[in-house]
Amino acid sequence: MIDVPGVKYDNVAKFFRDNVPGGDCELGFELIAGGKSNVTYLVRSDGQEWVLRRPPLGHVLPTAHDMTREYRVLTALRESPVPVPRTIALCDDDSVNDRPFYVMEYTPGVVLSNELPDGFATTPAERRAMCEAMVDTLVKLHAVDYERAGLGDFGRPEGYLERQVRRWSQQWERSKTAELPEIEDLIARLNRALPQSPPPTIVHGDYRLGNMALDPNDPSRVIAVFDWEMSTLGDPLADLGYCLIYWTDPDDDLSTTGIGAASPFTTLEGFMNRKQIIEEYAAQSRRDVSAADFYQVLALYKLAIISEGIYARFTKGQTLGDDFKNTMRAAVPLARRALEIANASCDPKLRAE
Repeated sequence: MIDVPGVKYDNVAKFFRDNVPGGDCELGFELIAGGKSNVTYLVRSDGQEWVLRRPPLGHVLPTAHDMTREYRVLTALRESPVPVPRTIALCDDDSVNDRPFYVMEYTPGVVLSNELPDGFATTPAERRAMCEAMVDTLVKLHAVDYERAGLGDFGRPEGYLERQVRRWSQQWERSKTAELPEIEDLIARLNRALPQSPPPTIVHGDYRLGNMALDPNDPSRVIAVFDWEMSTLGDPLADLGYCLIYWTDPDDDLSTTGIGAASPFTTLEGFMNRKQIIEEYAAQSRRDVSAADFYQVLALYKLAIISEGIYARFTKGQTLGDDFKNTMRAAVPLARRALEIANASCDPKLRAE
């Protein structure tokens, strides 16, 4: 077999033979569409299907794309109320495939991107139920006893927000393709507006509709939550803020939401708006959500920096798949959207005052 980009076939096939039940067979690798960070392949053979995840090609930032952490949290959550794919095997030997990778079960379902598939969630009631399931799953994640799950050393929750601002500012310096004063402005505002965090929980780090599989026959049922590469222990409201920046309200100006950063279908009848999502999360989790603006600004700041890293890899020809055909520098509109939210906030520390 010929190697496919990101997969050294002979080495990976041997790993499957030795570590994956049923993996002693000829394998076919197909790049799964979606996702612009870690690289995900559907692996097929003799009626069997698995998923292989590995870091992106090219330069990888320190602490980013950690396959071992992602594998560990998925394994730990296997018996929890949070739906996750079943992990099968981890390879942490770079000599096999240049970077660590892991294999998990294939969990097919509806993964939402820019539009609802034909025939899916066609009624307002189904769309409302989808929103409720998304919030309910997040609340369940934040209710997991991470000590009992064996994740007590999975992160350092003390000072989480301050470290997030600092860490992503360092990632910006490593990733930026050009100067962007808006990022420096956001760093200053976030540092002076740091709220007091609630008790720590497992934090997904990239929680949104686009990172979960839904039951094709029941939009209210979440089959699996994916993409745990940024998971850690920290402030649960960071997940709420991140989810909200991918949400579009009916009165939003889509031209300012950032490239690929919002789901336009959430304006359809039945979908909650951002205010309702915040209220639903607050009601279920009983957490104080008064600093929701801060968490949305923080999320957009992070996404702007993540997108800059993706854009940098794209300009160097280090990306795979059709998802990158029209890649543009999204950091600019994302940072500006973050400043718009900050300027409209009721928190004077976030505003330009």
